[in-house]
Amino acid sequence: MHDKAQKTSSEKEKPEDSSEPIRAAVRFPLKLSLSLRTPQGDVQATTENVSATGVLFVTDLPLEMDTRVEFKLAIPASVLGTATDVTVQCTGHVVRQERTDDDRRAAAVVIDKYTFEA
Repeated sequence: MHDKAQKTSSEKEKPEDSSEPIRAAVRFPLKLSLSLRTPQGDVQATTENVSATGVLFVTDLPLEMDTRVEFKLAIPASVLGTATDVTVQCTGHVVRQERTDDDRRAAAVVIDKYTFEA
């Protein structure tokens, strides 16, 4: 028997000399306009990238860590290779936020729940 456990394909290995965070899902660079529903009211935003587990967007207003957000993503058919656009209703929470170079706010949201709309 071998003493070393074999890694599964779902485990991620970070290079020792890398300062980049380990990503759990592939990100797609999509610029989509959306409206976020937050406890403080609606906030307009533009996505920077989208993955199966989260979204990075830019907005003019700061969102605090752990803020709950609801939003709809209308993903173009041309991006997905489908006959029609796909709309996804998402609920998530802010896990990271920072100021951008142009004095706007970028926020990363983990998607906790989603449903596809017809």
